[in-house]
Amino acid sequence: MQSYQTILFDLDGTLTDSAPGILNSVRYACRKMQLEIPEEATLRRFLGPPLPSSFRAYLHLNEADTTRAVAAFREYYPDKGIFENEVYPGIPALLADLKAAGKTVVMATSKPEVFARRIMRHFSLENYFDAICGATMDETRTNKGEVIAYALRTIGATGAQGIVMVGDREHDVKGAARNGLPCIGAVYGYGTAEELTAAGALALADTVEDLRKLLL
Repeated sequence: MQSYQTILFDLDGTLTDSAPGILNSVRYACRKMQLEIPEEATLRRFLGPPLPSSFRAYLHLNEADTTRAVAAFREYYPDKGIFENEVYPGIPALLADLKAAGKTVVMATSKPEVFARRIMRHFSLENYFDAICGATMDETRTNKGEVIAYALRTIGATGAQGIVMVGDREHDVKGAARNGLPCIGAVYGYGTAEELTAAGALALADTVEDLRKLLL
C-alpha cells in the first residue's frame, strides 16, 4: 500500500468506543420527547452518521421534532454521555508513533467540534493532532464530505496526494471519496466489513494493529 503522509481520522468507532454515551443520550432524548425507545439494533444505527439525519431516518421525525430531539440529546451528552466513552487499546501508541514518524494527523468527525476537542483533552490525546475538525453546533456543517473538506482547508492541503481517511462507517468512505481521498475501513468499530467494502474502502483493518501495519 502507498505510504501516506497525512492521515485523517474519524472519532466515534475509530479512535474511541463512544457507543454507551451516544446510545444513553438517544434514550434520554426519546424519554424527554415521550417517544418509544427503539430496539438495540436501531439505536446502534445512530453510531457514526450525523445526529439530525439519524433522528429523521430512524425515528421518522419531522424537522421541528428533529431539532427538539437534538436539543434533548445535548442536555444529556455534554456532561454525562461524552465521558461514557473509552479509547480503543493501541490507539494512543499508534497516534504517538505516527507523530514520531513525521506524519500529519488530523481529526475529521461529524461530532460537533467542541465535543471532539473536549474528548481529546479528557483522554490526553489532543497533542497528537495537527488539527481537530468537526461539525458545527448549528448543523450548518454535519455531512462527512463537508467535514473532510473543512479539515483539508484547515491544514492547507492543495490536493489529495499522500492523504488517507480512516473511518468505521460508509459515511467516512463516501465522504472521503467526495474529496478525492481513499479510505481505510476500521472494522473494529461500528460498521461491518460488508458495509465498508460496498462503500468502496481501499483496505480493511480488523484491529488497531492491522491499522498500524497499513499506516506505518
